[in-house]
Amino acid sequence: MEQAKALRRQMNKDDFQQIDHTEVYWLGNGGAMINARGTIILIDPLLEGFDMPIYTEAPILPEEIPHADAVLITHCDNDHFSRATLTDLKGKVDSFHAPHYVASLFEELGIEAQGHDIHDKFTVVNCTVELTPADHAWQNMSPKHSKVRHYEMEDYCGFWIETPDGKVWMPGDSRLMEEQLTYEHPDLILMDISDGSWHIGLHGVKKLTDTYHDSKLIPIHWGCVHADWKEFNGDPAVVRDMIVNPDRLLEVPCGEAVKLEKIG
Repeated sequence: MEQAKALRRQMNKDDFQQIDHTEVYWLGNGGAMINARGTIILIDPLLEGFDMPIYTEAPILPEEIPHADAVLITHCDNDHFSRATLTDLKGKVDSFHAPHYVASLFEELGIEAQGHDIHDKFTVVNCTVELTPADHAWQNMSPKHSKVRHYEMEDYCGFWIETPDGKVWMPGDSRLMEEQLTYEHPDLILMDISDGSWHIGLHGVKKLTDTYHDSKLIPIHWGCVHADWKEFNGDPAVVRDMIVNPDRLLEVPCGEAVKLEKIG
């Protein structure tokens, strides 16, 4: 079956301007941007320098980004912790945030990052950010990667972001966890739709979306990397047929703004 391919909209400086509402952008792969009334937050931006064939190009290059208030990184995999992207963003970003282990990796890039525990909260201008737990320590099962260190649960996270206009949740790369089904309804979920064994999987997608049956959903982590791997081969059409209220699944091109609106 042919791999689903994401569409793309070229972003520009207007996407970073002061606005009177909040907009959410999928940046391709597992990345996103939030413009919360002019506060710019980048999550896991992979905008250049990836070591696998690119199927859909990133909607913007680091050099084209005028400024960001914060960069948030969920974990150390190079499709989320992009050394090339982060190096070229250095000097344009006010603060970098990640779990403690990931924050330590910024040192080799000459970047000072703030490390956090799971459930820590911090403020980025007019937004409150909380780290949520994730289960993605696949490296411990790898003969190669397990030699580096024993990876802990606290090395991986998602981000719950409360903006002036609603709540955005990025669960991150994670197998479904019971705790992830206990939150108040987010207004929008940046939802990994990968069916890999260390990702949420289609069964997890069904359970998560049944739990948060009113949340708007932007499918991410699909259609941008050309690879015969389940981790990159999600298909929103498959997901749409599985979920309650399928019209809330917003299959948007990477780089296209989605206005955040509160449920109800």
